[in-house]
Amino acid sequence: MQPIELLWIDDEIDLLQAHILFLSQKGYNVHKAHNGQDAIALVKQQHFDVILLDENMPGMTGLDVLDELKQLKPSLPIIMITKSEEENIMEEAIGAKIADYLIKPVNPNQILLSLKKNLESSKLVTEKTITSYQRSFQELNGLLMQAQSLSDWANVYQKILFWELEIDNIDSPELQEIFHYQKTEANLNYSRFIENHYETLLFEETENVFSHQAFRKLVVPELESKPTLLLMIDNLRYDQFKSILPIISPYYSIEKEQNYFSILPTATQYARNAFFSGLLPAEMEAKYPQWWKNDTDEGGKNLYEADFLAAQIERLRLDTSHSYHKINRPNEANKFLDYLKSDDSTKLKVVVYNFVDMISHAKTEMEVIKELASTDKAYRSLTKSWFQNAALLEIIKTAQQKGYQLIVTTDHGTINVEQPSKVIGDRESSTNIRYKTGRRLKVDSKHVFEVTDPKSIGLSSINMSSSFAFAKDNYYLVYPNRYHHFVNYFRNTYQHGGISLEEMCIPFAVFSPK
Repeated sequence: MQPIELLWIDDEIDLLQAHILFLSQKGYNVHKAHNGQDAIALVKQQHFDVILLDENMPGMTGLDVLDELKQLKPSLPIIMITKSEEENIMEEAIGAKIADYLIKPVNPNQILLSLKKNLESSKLVTEKTITSYQRSFQELNGLLMQAQSLSDWANVYQKILFWELEIDNIDSPELQEIFHYQKTEANLNYSRFIENHYETLLFEETENVFSHQAFRKLVVPELESKPTLLLMIDNLRYDQFKSILPIISPYYSIEKEQNYFSILPTATQYARNAFFSGLLPAEMEAKYPQWWKNDTDEGGKNLYEADFLAAQIERLRLDTSHSYHKINRPNEANKFLDYLKSDDSTKLKVVVYNFVDMISHAKTEMEVIKELASTDKAYRSLTKSWFQNAALLEIIKTAQQKGYQLIVTTDHGTINVEQPSKVIGDRESSTNIRYKTGRRLKVDSKHVFEVTDPKSIGLSSINMSSSFAFAKDNYYLVYPNRYHHFVNYFRNTYQHGGISLEEMCIPFAVFSPK
């Protein structure tokens, strides 16, 4: 193992021999400089892994040396050591992106801790994460094997999300493979649970919340007299929600975070219409036939969300003014931003923001997006990058400035599909990759949850012999016609409509402005 090259800059460096000896015994090759000019000359001549810099020196001050070194080597970690506790010096040093700030007198172990934090943190975090996950593996396995309710599965999924985001931060292909296996096992067990209990769960009046109950059970209790921005980001998985939380946190404090469950199919025309109408699809078709469209009907399937929402608000007898806005393009976001700045009379502003959904569809069709979102980790990173630079963040900032309560949720998630399953249907069968509806469907029951009576789970029937088939786990459904072409075309793409924790277990969060 190569020694770590350390440069210590201090005009009293000869008095620090005991510290230097201690660091040498710990594997650090310590070089000395008595002043800033000598230090800058050394940095120009040779490589250093880290620098210890005294702040109070004659001639060039520590801050002067810091500026010069940052211009020479912007990524070189510099730890400043000082006698001064003046706040302005700390602020200048932090503004110059120092790695750490130590106040004299310092003991050797303090310095060693700071060095390890800056040079070995990645290795130490990896070792700790591996050890902790290994300890938790059996516990998580037990939880997913014993899960008997939706709340049990919500708990399992929160633990999966925790470990997924922890493992994101380390470089361990072996651990990632083990985790992928455990996550797949969780989805297999969850699919069996939904197949066996979905009909009962859907119609039970318990603490469980599905799409058609979410507005009444989750949104309405938060309204009261507070002006509220309800933001539905289409197709936002729970892990993506977690990745954008730190970007929201400078403006909003999270007051409540929970999940609810998308109905089947986990597709926009079903789940989002159910959210806004407060009804299951079969009820929507019966009560509002002019607004509801089945898979095989011509025309847009989500054109009447504003009407569904207005009807639900009236049915619930809510005494609140509201507006509905759908944003698909940047100019629509800017238009809503102007409206948000000028309107103070509407107490509930509902926004559907379609961008994450566009990413998932683009991954199927565009090679560059396939590369950028090749894994779940990359997909989260792409979502975070978009959110940091999107007009949506400006909307959130403006809502905070105007004192709006913020609610963030979605209609369903997505899953990265990996395994094809052949399905046979007639010409009128639907084209969705994660679910099918039509007559005389023939499916593999190991990969699919088939419902021969759609009304038993609140769905409408296209005709008397229609059934629904929902893909489980990470399977995707392909017709025999040009089978191999479509297998390759859709493999490793993000799809929705079926049964998985990623698609069904989705976030609902309430924020208060800071």
